[in-house]
Amino acid sequence: MNVLLLITGLALILAGAHLLTDGAAAVAERLRIPEFVIGLTVVAVGTSTPELVVSLLSAAGGQSGVAIGNVVGSNLFNTLAILGLCALVRPLPLTAANIRRDIPFGLGAALLLAAFLSDRWLGTGPADRIGRGEGIAMLALYLLLTMWTIRRERRTAPPAPAGHTPPKRLWPAAAKIAAGLAGLVFGGELFLGSATAIARALGVAESTIAITLVAGGTSLPELASSLVSVAKGRTAMALGNVVGSNIANILLILGASAAVRPLTPDGITPVDTAMVVLSSLALLATAFTFRRRTLDRWEGALFLAAYGAYIWYLIK
Repeated sequence: MNVLLLITGLALILAGAHLLTDGAAAVAERLRIPEFVIGLTVVAVGTSTPELVVSLLSAAGGQSGVAIGNVVGSNLFNTLAILGLCALVRPLPLTAANIRRDIPFGLGAALLLAAFLSDRWLGTGPADRIGRGEGIAMLALYLLLTMWTIRRERRTAPPAPAGHTPPKRLWPAAAKIAAGLAGLVFGGELFLGSATAIARALGVAESTIAITLVAGGTSLPELASSLVSVAKGRTAMALGNVVGSNIANILLILGASAAVRPLTPDGITPVDTAMVVLSSLALLATAFTFRRRTLDRWEGALFLAAYGAYIWYLIK
């Protein structure tokens, strides 16, 4: 039964990814919003819904380690596994705005997370934790960054070409986005629940399930939507989805979770948070390698290898 639910969840995820990508692309065309911004906002927040649900429920239930571990694992999966796979399918070009602004924003969020979980090392508190005040500040920062990015992109967007006629109605695209998100979230829950049940039946430790299956399972919407976007040639949307999801995971999801209840890194080590920072640095570094401003296939393979090595470190 769990295997059947696993397959059903995967089918819903793939169908939802197609609908979400097509709907988001139509909205971008209708409103003349760059695809990267749609990926950074609508797609990123939508596909981060599973992480939001898991982390909020975990925080409310006093399971801080699960809430933080879900975000840490999801960000690593997003950057190393998803972008690695996407780059193998098709190299991902990075724009000047990605290099100067978007990826550094993600790196800044990762550094902020590491700083908030290093109170004892920095001498800012007797115990490592993300307090309510810090959570509210993270939420405010996320709102300001999103508004600033949208306004800047709208201001610098090129005018529509002569003779270009965008879709007249917006509601069909909005309906596709809603249906796509529903498929991604419901399918992700089915896949995650069945995968967890299978892992438990095989005797896999609870901590390993939380760090790997929970994080990877809640990131399946990002994986599906990004791969579909790349397959359709919309590499900017795929990159925006991952970068935006990483920022939303830290600032929006952990911010909201900490606002519900202060979070302590139960079982989450400095190695885990350092990996989040290093993965963001690695993404930025790809802009300055042999083929400038492109995440190439060989770099994607290195990302996947690094993720595999991290998982091996966790379960060894």
